[in-house]
Amino acid sequence: MRIGELAGAVGVTTRAVRHYHRIGLLPEPPRQSNGYREYTLRDAVELARIRRLTDLGLSLDEVKAAVADDAGKDLVEILAELDADLARQEKEIQKRRNRLGSLLQQAWQNGQLPAETPVSPALASLFEGMTRAAARLPGPEPAMAAKERELLALLETGAPARERDWLHAMGQEMSADAEAMGRAYAVYARMDALAGAAEDDPRVEETARALVESIPDEAVRAMTAAGGEGGSTAAGGFADAFFAEFAPAQAAAVRRAIELFGERAG
Repeated sequence: MRIGELAGAVGVTTRAVRHYHRIGLLPEPPRQSNGYREYTLRDAVELARIRRLTDLGLSLDEVKAAVADDAGKDLVEILAELDADLARQEKEIQKRRNRLGSLLQQAWQNGQLPAETPVSPALASLFEGMTRAAARLPGPEPAMAAKERELLALLETGAPARERDWLHAMGQEMSADAEAMGRAYAVYARMDALAGAAEDDPRVEETARALVESIPDEAVRAMTAAGGEGGSTAAGGFADAFFAEFAPAQAAAVRRAIELFGERAG
């Protein structure tokens, strides 16, 4: 039979057959006097086995190793590894589905999701608390609150796992403490008020101290264990970009708050 008939019998493309020839996975019969290659039933059997193995999820390199051992010992080992890998993927997929389920439930309950979604359950809980706090305000939510959410989502995404504990601790404690959330929103309002102020405005010091006082003790302990606020992202180009987002007086308040935080943590 010709290559098209071989491919059709097994349910693959002629392009796939030619690729298997090139990589040495399927022996290539010599051309006949008429210029065509003639394939046998044995070729179809081997090609069918290749397809069954690839359908299981084996890579072509793994299939090549498997079919090279007639005794099948390598195949058993490869299949065991594939099974273990699929089990890990299955577990990860279930975790992702659980997370998606939580996000969908949140969307159904609130009618929408925060712009920063998806984040960890701890930050999601914090952001929900912020949404509730903002709804109780007489006016619009302070702009600094939205900036805070963006920053927290960024830090959680980029920080090593060991440095995320303080983020999660802050999220859990503030979500459970309405007074702590109220203090945080008072600080956001103070920060907004500094947008057009001078760096030596006396409100800079007041705002810095209020900012430090608004951070829960559990978050302070977790920050200290992680090696400081923001961990590896606290200096260098990240810091320059971070402070560039603030007005001069706001940046001064944050810098002073970092100094005060260091004293508190010490």
